[in-house]
Amino acid sequence: MSSARVEPIRPIVAPWAPDSWRTRPAVQMPTYPDKGELASCLDELKALPPLVTSREILGLKQQLADAQEGRAFLLQGGDCAETFSQCSSDTITNRLKVLLQMSLVLVHGLKLPVVRVGRFAGQYAKPRSADAETRDGISLPSYRGDIVNSPEFTEVARIPDPRRMIKAHARSAMTMNFVRSLIDGGFADLHHPEFWELGWVEQSPNAAEYQKMVTAIGDAVRFTEILIGRRMQSLSRVAFYTSHEALLLTYEESQTRQVPRADGWFNLSTHFPWIGMRTADLDGAHVEYFRGIANPIAVKVGPGVTPDALLRLIDALNPDDEPGRLGLIHRMGVGRIADNLPPLLDAVRREGRRVLWVCDPMHGNTESTSNGYKTRRFKNIREEIEQAFDLHAAAGTRLGGVHLELTGENVTECLGGARQLTEADLQRDYRSTVDPRLNYEQSLEIAMLIVRKRGGMSDPQGDS
Repeated sequence: MSSARVEPIRPIVAPWAPDSWRTRPAVQMPTYPDKGELASCLDELKALPPLVTSREILGLKQQLADAQEGRAFLLQGGDCAETFSQCSSDTITNRLKVLLQMSLVLVHGLKLPVVRVGRFAGQYAKPRSADAETRDGISLPSYRGDIVNSPEFTEVARIPDPRRMIKAHARSAMTMNFVRSLIDGGFADLHHPEFWELGWVEQSPNAAEYQKMVTAIGDAVRFTEILIGRRMQSLSRVAFYTSHEALLLTYEESQTRQVPRADGWFNLSTHFPWIGMRTADLDGAHVEYFRGIANPIAVKVGPGVTPDALLRLIDALNPDDEPGRLGLIHRMGVGRIADNLPPLLDAVRREGRRVLWVCDPMHGNTESTSNGYKTRRFKNIREEIEQAFDLHAAAGTRLGGVHLELTGENVTECLGGARQLTEADLQRDYRSTVDPRLNYEQSLEIAMLIVRKRGGMSDPQGDS
């Protein structure tokens, strides 16, 4: 009897094109009343310049591969849903500041490079639990983000308008242009972290700890430059990448292109698109679209996902087991993560699949208060992150990043934190049109928590 190894028969993969998703069931998609106007807007979008480059995309994929192996840590954060009105210099600058501050804390505490990915410059679409919203007996189409319609509860505002996709592209381009200008102009210079400070720093309960880190890094930079006799120019700028949930497939298709001297099709509207939990059906349109693009991608994984379903999704989205290609962003909720995450970790580890595990502690912990506000409790967010680190360590896997909804503004949307925000505080400065976000102070607390938690744990796979 021959002992030759028999290779498994690989399934036949159907041909892919940027529009092949149209042959699959598409959920969370608006219905545009004027099909001619939609076609005209899509033609216009296809002719517009891209927002990112394939070189940037491939560079991010390599950094995510490093995070996958424990050589870096992913910090992904930003607004739950951008609005056109928030495309302003102050909003963008403050968002950049808080991400820089958080990354400074992580670099100092983890002794690792931090991959900075913002939920901005394209996060204009949002999934909804129902197609219609009813108030006082009147039903109108749900608000699906500024790229689709307006939040005002009027018939005209809620009609899906395809020209909003062109406006979203323009706002995304403005945001990216300003971010790049700030970074190239020295805003992110590690020699001057005082440029990133927000007004709260002196009054915050975490101020002393943060300032101690800033001082320590500054001293280390100056000492090293004295030793080598020159200024380290590499510390004068950092790489920033964009991400958004690629929900509106008509828009994503219009931005999917081939480029010279690079194989494959790239979604050039963002560096790092992801699939939401509501659109992760293996046979659905979103998975079909995502399987064909060359970007690094991610998928949200909720408590209802089974190990078998997750493995089949991995096979579809990363059949070649490419490093840095696929992130799995688990969002379980503090009360469900201990039961639902370990079977998934065990299955993926047992099958030897290479993925980047990321914790989203926000979406599984949303609740409504007695005074009608949608909120999240800081202690639940904190505890889900802590449990995630412990569960990965127990499973022999690695938590390589976090995915947060946050803002650089002094909002009062999440309960608790260093200032112990209460339900009464929510009405003081609640600005979100969709989901509650961590404010800048709560965001920095999370960064310090990660340092204390991960910094005090040995790497389960021994590579960092």
